[in-house]
Amino acid sequence: MSLALNKPKLDNLTDEIWKSAERLRGKFKAYEYQSVVLPIIVIRRLECVLIKWREDKAAEVLGKRPKLDAKELTTLVKNLEINTAPFSNKTNWTMRSVYEEDHALLEQNFRAYINGFSANVQEIVENFNFRATIGLMVKNNRLAPILNQYKEMELGPERLSPLEMGYVYEELLRRFSEQSGEEAGEHFTPREVIRLMVELLDIAIPDRHVSIYDPACGTGGMLSVAKEHLLDRAKTQEERDRVEKFITVHGQELSPTNYAICQADLLIKSDQQAKVFLGNSLIPHEANSREPGDQLPESRFEFDFMLSNPPFGVTWGGKDGYEAEARKLEKKRYAAGMPRVTDGALLFLQTMLAKMKSPNKGSSRIAIIFNGSPLSNGDCGQGESEIRRWILENDWLDAIVMLPDQLFYNTGIFTYIWLLRNEKPTTHRERVMLIDGRQQFEKEPRSFGNKRNRITDEHRKWIEDRYRLGWSSHFPEEEVQLFHRAKFAYHKVSVVFWQTDENDVPTTITEPYSKAFTAANLKKDQDFYESELHFELDVVENGVHRRATLDLAPGDDAAKKLKSVVNKAAKVESASWTHRHYVRDDEYIPFGEDIEAFLKTELCKPIVRWEDSKQLGYEILPNKYFYRYLAPTPARSLLDTFWRLEREATEALLGLEQ
Repeated sequence: MSLALNKPKLDNLTDEIWKSAERLRGKFKAYEYQSVVLPIIVIRRLECVLIKWREDKAAEVLGKRPKLDAKELTTLVKNLEINTAPFSNKTNWTMRSVYEEDHALLEQNFRAYINGFSANVQEIVENFNFRATIGLMVKNNRLAPILNQYKEMELGPERLSPLEMGYVYEELLRRFSEQSGEEAGEHFTPREVIRLMVELLDIAIPDRHVSIYDPACGTGGMLSVAKEHLLDRAKTQEERDRVEKFITVHGQELSPTNYAICQADLLIKSDQQAKVFLGNSLIPHEANSREPGDQLPESRFEFDFMLSNPPFGVTWGGKDGYEAEARKLEKKRYAAGMPRVTDGALLFLQTMLAKMKSPNKGSSRIAIIFNGSPLSNGDCGQGESEIRRWILENDWLDAIVMLPDQLFYNTGIFTYIWLLRNEKPTTHRERVMLIDGRQQFEKEPRSFGNKRNRITDEHRKWIEDRYRLGWSSHFPEEEVQLFHRAKFAYHKVSVVFWQTDENDVPTTITEPYSKAFTAANLKKDQDFYESELHFELDVVENGVHRRATLDLAPGDDAAKKLKSVVNKAAKVESASWTHRHYVRDDEYIPFGEDIEAFLKTELCKPIVRWEDSKQLGYEILPNKYFYRYLAPTPARSLLDTFWRLEREATEALLGLEQ
């Protein structure tokens, strides 16, 4: 079973399907195109499967009972379909026969055809909200042309593998999101990346039940390709049977459209052991809630392997989010911390970590794709940093693989595979491996959206070998680095120092006093400066201005001093003050450094006081560790290149004149 894609063929098919969307222009809004096209191609693909099933079953029956006439055969096959096929349609309609019947009855016959499907297909139809769309198609006179385009399109699995159909679905979703001006927030995972993730997770051909989970499964590609890759790797039929028997996939998806496509794909493959639910995996599932939540809760479900490519930078809080529901899990699943409401990526990782099997039950392994934000967003003590601290101090983070850019269809950014496990081998414990795989790619023969690079089997093996062999301290390659987990920790130190002038002499400054002139503010300044403060005041009393001065020493009572200068009937109109030029700043100091020595060395200023944060911060900066200095091109070489190009341009212009 090959995981390669015949992309020219798929792009031609996608372009042909896209033509039907263009036929909707003027009758449907751009954001409505997918509500017509995606259900139609799913229904046609299901129809192709049924037609093939009926043909094969008829041939099988005739082989056993050759004397059956056509009517008897049709009736028998229909009964077998309704009672034994993974899904069925109790009518004899097809898209072709509906189209070729009287067009005055087109809507009636097509609705009868849709209503004839079995209950498992009806769920797909409902999640597409397709019955309402049929009414719009009829109203806008588009049902007949759409049926005409698809009634004979070959979309069955024998013509298009699940892998290929998955690409077509996702490419259409990408185009629809661009057409409607929406940010998709989803990034279809290239199959070569999923294959890399499966290999890094080291999922073996099983001899016992093995569960795989994805909390943001989209159209099911991550789960499907994981299982397909294991089938592809099986060397014998006995091993393939073990994969089919023991591997179960589990997932959840928020988008009804993506969920419907995923369910259709599972129906076509007859994967009876797959369990995929519609709903938000980041919030609890409550029977009376309008939005379904996590139907695979950690209280009842744990998984052997988990892999996911959750949406990047998607808002989960605010008026359009689900913050109130998510915070119901704040003291349980998200007890380590909650990220900023504009990026829920780390909520997905915490959801996966909550569903790990304990080591005494076999342990779990996780592979998840992130952009750069979860590596370093969030200051010391904030949600993201606290989540990283929790992960690293529990020694769950095993490795991070830096991937090439321009690898995904919907985004050109750099991405990272995080590998986590809750039972590390001895050689891995308290260490984290960083692998720089940014150069492990070749150019796509032609671009697909933002995807201009691809990982080949050779590049995948390069990454896998380094992950497996790089734990030796003598591993020679600079693209692999090992760090003790404490390397990513830092102190956030609040420091107050005395600013100096150009002669390195501590300075005193006079400036307007911009705060309200109250005893409380004066007390704060007293405590901060711990030195003499001198104030020049413009006091207004009974409409008359007068000048006054106020001097505060560290031990003075600020309230009494102020009252002695400004009585209840007076008001301070404005003030200026003279004080030492103290500066408050935060210094980020690597864990393990002598803080006081670091401050003296780095600041070179008279330090008044410093205070370490109550908690260590954590961040991971792979780019810093793999930075390589490249000397700039010498000015002489740049000038030579400039003048050479100037000459070439002049010669080209002269050639045009001739």
